[in-house]
Amino acid sequence: MKQKIALITGAYGTIGRYVSLALAARSWQVVGIGHGTCNADDWTAWGLSSWVEGEVSLGRLRTLDCRPALVIHCAGSATVGASIIAPHTDFQRTVETTAAVLEFLRVDCQDAALVYPSSAAVYGTSDCLPLSEGFSLRPTSPYGVHKKMAEELIVEHSRLFGLKTAIVRLFSIYGEGFRKQLLWDACQRILANESAFFGTGDETRDWLHASDAAELLVKAADHASSSCPIVNGGFGESVSVRDLLNELFRLMGRADLPRFFGAQRKGDPLHYLADIKLAMDWGWAPEVTWQAGLARYVTWFKREHGLCGE
Repeated sequence: MKQKIALITGAYGTIGRYVSLALAARSWQVVGIGHGTCNADDWTAWGLSSWVEGEVSLGRLRTLDCRPALVIHCAGSATVGASIIAPHTDFQRTVETTAAVLEFLRVDCQDAALVYPSSAAVYGTSDCLPLSEGFSLRPTSPYGVHKKMAEELIVEHSRLFGLKTAIVRLFSIYGEGFRKQLLWDACQRILANESAFFGTGDETRDWLHASDAAELLVKAADHASSSCPIVNGGFGESVSVRDLLNELFRLMGRADLPRFFGAQRKGDPLHYLADIKLAMDWGWAPEVTWQAGLARYVTWFKREHGLCGE
């Protein structure tokens, strides 16, 4: 039987790597495309059969020597903060790449399924938790606005052209390999003997390990349709930044506790919590608790910095 081909845009990124490994474990032939220079040993370790370096553009997609049965579009902007500094770049990376992927599917691969990892940032600020998929979307950053625009493009292409699609709104994704965002920054500060952080510490997030996120994105492919189902991807548990960093300090061997400036980061809502019932109705459930995932992250971080003996 011919091996099924999956295309992962942004496969060089951490979420893309987890998705690639999850698909390879299911015997998919996985092709990656996006920014990042790597050799065959690297991409093979991620589960890729080939890697194409370059922009995720319509022209580049059409040069591929394959026509995938599945596309998981992980390419896009990375953080809220970066979107505030460079909103036009954020638009290009998120909205323009999504439009290119949709045109590629519409013209060249109409039978392929598309799964899009969106973000909880599309919800913006809400006093009602947990956040359900039917809530109104009021993003508070260019990052959230552009994710919302990408979602709208996908929904409309599904309705107008019959494309098979699904959207997963990911909450706070973390895991071994992430060299950005709160955990990486906090571990770096701990190594530098720093202890001060933005915010009050009472902000809450819903943390989902990247391995669980990848499993949900793969599961979403089975449900892709012209009605474009949308589900949340979280653990369904609210964890304060203070509790998270307290545990991180302990795992990193610090005897003190983090301190907080009280200042809020622009564009970041205070609280997030996902209603994950719809995703669980698909037969998916998160497995890695934040405590277990944090321990795994610290073990990886120490190994990366040659601290394994400490």
